[in-house]
Amino acid sequence: MSLPDLDPDLDPDLDPDAPPEHRRYTRHLEILAATPGPSAEAEAMAAVLRDPDRVMAESAAVTHLDRRAAGLLADDAFTAWARAMSAVLAGREFPERRLREWSLLKAVTRGEPWSAAELTGASDWCQRTAVRLLGSYRALELLAADARTRRVRNAAAERLRRRPVLPRSE
Repeated sequence: MSLPDLDPDLDPDLDPDAPPEHRRYTRHLEILAATPGPSAEAEAMAAVLRDPDRVMAESAAVTHLDRRAAGLLADDAFTAWARAMSAVLAGREFPERRLREWSLLKAVTRGEPWSAAELTGASDWCQRTAVRLLGSYRALELLAADARTRRVRNAAAERLRRRPVLPRSE
């Protein structure tokens, strides 16, 4: 498969007065969103990560991971997608961690094995996202008691009081 050109100057829809890194960021996200399937997506992600602005490239990668993982969370395709992304993200600490945390959220969502230590040791972002997305009584109860921040503990406790969650056995 041939990837679209990552040069933002070739995209007439991008603001020509925006800083070049902003145009590249936008173009990277467009290309990543349009890729069909894990292997093409991994190839596109590798191209994005070759951008000379490492911080901007990793930011685009993490934004894409967040968008794609949220859509795949309950899908069987998540595992193959995560495996393909993992190979490309090797050695990039922040994107690797975000992918691991999405994998943890997927495990909790699908009733797969996960540990309390994983969830309580996860980043603030992961814990906030867990409270917002998960329906697992066990996970919410754990976060209500032991989350890293008061904000997450309160949100988990409120979610337990107000929203239907999965049975206690989960």
